[in-house]
Amino acid sequence: MRKFFISSLLASSVVLSSGVQAEQPPEKETNAFINKMVKEHKFEKESLTSLFKSVEIKPSIIKAITRPAEGMPWHKYRKIFLGDTRINEGVKFWQENKQTLEKVSAQYGIPEEIMVAIIGVETLYGQRTGGYRVIDALSTLGFTYPKRSKFFLSELKHFLILSREEKMNPLEPVGSYAGAMGIPQFMPSSYRSYAADFEGDAKRDIWTNPADAISSVANYFSRHHWSKGLPIVYKATVEGDKYKQALTKGLKPDFTAQQLVGFNIKLNTKLADKTKVKVLRFEQENHDDIWVALTNFYVITRYNHSPLYAMAVFQLSEAIKKAYVD
Repeated sequence: MRKFFISSLLASSVVLSSGVQAEQPPEKETNAFINKMVKEHKFEKESLTSLFKSVEIKPSIIKAITRPAEGMPWHKYRKIFLGDTRINEGVKFWQENKQTLEKVSAQYGIPEEIMVAIIGVETLYGQRTGGYRVIDALSTLGFTYPKRSKFFLSELKHFLILSREEKMNPLEPVGSYAGAMGIPQFMPSSYRSYAADFEGDAKRDIWTNPADAISSVANYFSRHHWSKGLPIVYKATVEGDKYKQALTKGLKPDFTAQQLVGFNIKLNTKLADKTKVKVLRFEQENHDDIWVALTNFYVITRYNHSPLYAMAVFQLSEAIKKAYVD
């Protein structure tokens, strides 16, 4: 396998402007990670050692990940993503990428409005892709955030391999505080597995190419078993408190539509008795809304493992579609 030479790339690294000595990753943990990369993935030890001397640990990243928006109640979370600006910008993005969305939707079976809404929720259609160097984000969380260390060190591994595969300077890509990248905010492992090349130019540019970003989102959903033409979620009405027994942990559908009757949960539509469903509660200011989610809703949560996120995507997609058609 190729060795990973990085010395020439370091010349273009970002220079600190604050004059304050940056905190570097802990030496013991970093050396262990480097040795593993050398042994398992044929990287060059000297190059990685030199690379990590330019990596910075960012306390602001730890603060951000411990206060995620998904910790908000639904009525507050919803306001972030369902405002006029995000809806109007979604219509504009749809209009500007109409042919691409039509072609990708036909190829993968993903509704155009869902692809638009994902990109709208993630980065306001590519306008807000993050301000942290990806390597700093992944190193900070991998080396100094024990709660999720295993996950983020794995993503750091994938990021370095990705940088080698795509011939990128690993000190240059910028993304979210969690290391998510580009217009669709793919983690490095997702990029390697699901990023798509729309034009067939041998490039998977999710940073500046909306077509590749749209195709990548569609490929992600397709590979996570989106069911073409099937519904996503229905608002329900309930009687009494028996519905609370259906509010189980997890996100995967775990009841059938037939079982909803026993929980006094009613829908304004008829589902086949064996349809798999998930009962979810969303906190409003003075009451709770009960929704019955189907398998496609679960697929949306594979992008971000939060029912609030999936509901925001769904409702934004509906609002954009209505505004687009009108």
